[in-house]
Amino acid sequence: MAVAAATRGFDTTLLLVLNLAGTFVFGLSGGLAAVQKRLDIFGVVVLAMVVGLAGGITRDLLTGIPPQTFRDWRYIAVASGAGLVTFLAAPALQRLEGPILRLDAAGLGLFCVTGASTALDHHVGTVEAVVLGAITGVGGGVIRDILVREIPTVLRTGLYAVPALVGAAIVVGASRSGNHNVIFPIAGAATCIVIRLVGLHFDLSLPQAPGRGHRASG
Repeated sequence: MAVAAATRGFDTTLLLVLNLAGTFVFGLSGGLAAVQKRLDIFGVVVLAMVVGLAGGITRDLLTGIPPQTFRDWRYIAVASGAGLVTFLAAPALQRLEGPILRLDAAGLGLFCVTGASTALDHHVGTVEAVVLGAITGVGGGVIRDILVREIPTVLRTGLYAVPALVGAAIVVGASRSGNHNVIFPIAGAATCIVIRLVGLHFDLSLPQAPGRGHRASG
């Protein structure tokens, strides 16, 4: 029993770390989007907070629990910190190739596994847990794109929802088979990130419907 309790405590700690990491990288992507739109420091921090926290809030609301964002000060601190970092280091960050898309891929991977894990902790069904993980992953990017008046990435370029579904499925599949090793959330996040980055590099998309000017979603 002591071993089980220790394992559960480690899992909880890992989930918190992944949640905060996802919040930070999505916050950076939101902050960079704000910088590119030439918002002031307040706008950069606000957009970073909204984008960084959107995925977690969506996850918790759909799971039926009070959002952790409003119960743990660390989430707001991390998201606002990401905004400040972005504002102060914007020239350096913008020199990186495709920084927003790569940060977005990292946030997508981290949040898809935390969304699925949280759903499983609250006894959501298998398919529902995978879908909730994917929704959690894409939520921050969708909010970011809407706020800067762009078509959400999930609807216009590369593979986006598919990597999130795969990452969440790895976590859910391992859990349903009775394997709760911490390697699976890490593997799920890494797999999601790799698929997303490969999709970006090779401009991969799901099959397009017939018609001129139509862009596949993925």
